[in-house]
Parts: sequence; C-alpha cells; structure tokens
Amino acid sequence: MKLFHHKHPYPPFIPETATKLIVGTLPPPRFTQGKFKDDDVDFCYGSRDGQLWIILNRIFDLDLKFENTQEAIQQRKEFLVERGIGICDVVESSRREKIDASDLGMQKVELRDMVAILRKNSKIKTLLFTGGNSKNGPEFFFRRYLKENHPDIKMKIISNKSPKIHQFVLDGRLINTVSLIAPSGAANIAVGSNPFYKELKKKNPEFNTLDFRVLQYREFF
Repeated sequence: MKLFHHKHPYPPFIPETATKLIVGTLPPPRFTQGKFKDDDVDFCYGSRDGQLWIILNRIFDLDLKFENTQEAIQQRKEFLVERGIGICDVVESSRREKIDASDLGMQKVELRDMVAILRKNSKIKTLLFTGGNSKNGPEFFFRRYLKENHPDIKMKIISNKSPKIHQFVLDGRLINTVSLIAPSGAANIAVGSNPFYKELKKKNPEFNTLDFRVLQYREFF
C-alpha cells in the first residue's frame, strides 16, 4: 500500500525579534496538497478547523481575516514580528495510510533539527507546545528528538499542573517549555475533564472550551 507523504508545507517562520517559539506537529494534509478551503489561510495554523489564530485574535484584539487571501497571511506575519513570536513545528514530514490530520496516524516521522534552529535563533527563551506529551504530540516528538540526538539535554519539570512547564539548558542558555492545550477540537474532551474548567463552567454555564484556552494561552503569550 502506497503511503501518503505528508510533508510540512511551511519553513519555520522565526522573526529576528523572536523570544517565543510556537511548536506543533503538521498542518492538515490538504495544506501539503494545496487544496485549501475558502476560509483556510495559507500559513502556519491556518486551517479553518484550528483555533490558534481564533485564540490569539481574541487575546490581542487583532481583527484578523479568516480567508484564503494574501492579506490574511500578512496580518499574521506582522503580528508575529511585532510580538517577537516565531513558529517552528517539530515535524518535517510523515507518512500516512489514511489522509487525515490525526497525530496518531503519523508514521515514519522525520523531525526538524530543533537544537540547530534554537542555536541560530539565540533570543528564544520559551517553547510553546500546542499540545502535550501524549503520543505523537509536539512535546512527545521534541522529547524523542532530544533523546535520539542530544541525550545530554534533559527536560526538568518546573510545574506539574496544567499547563506543564519544563526547563532545559542549551549552551548555558535556560529555555522553558510550556505544554498548552492543543488548539484543536480533538482536545475538547481533555478540556471537559479538567477540574479547573469544570469549576469555571459551574460558576458560568456559558463558559466554553475556547474560553478556557483563551484564559490559558493569555498567560504565556
């Protein structure tokens, strides 16, 4: 059976000003194929089904366009440059039997050389994982990358409560990692079972999973 080669369609976008780096896995396969929907944006995290830009739009009141236009891409790039935030997903490519966006469906995964990227961008102090250490999530792959390529670099736990925070040292430079709730519908079950979310929902029945992400992301962006 021929496997679909799910290659990352975007190189890392890292402004010179970047002190924070958003780290995910791969956009949906249609981005690799160039088969966009009308309200997709042809840029990192541009899927109409993803929530990252919706969350950031709310936190920073950006008035972003959610459409397949050059203007929508430009808005996002300008925001990242202005705020000193880069985007570099940990996965370069994978193979898939089924052409879908599930992390678990990724096989024969090739990872980006994250340490070389961090060395090249010496102002980065924080990695913002868009997902935790569950199988084939960004933190999971970052850990695997370190284990296979830089076993001397150890991630030390700083905070065990959600979102988990770790720290590692690269060439004498302290770098924090934050494992945010994934900005995808698939993570809503995990959000729903979060005790803090339940508490807030009880106080305000209108409070939803997107509100919860906005609350969490605001602290780290």
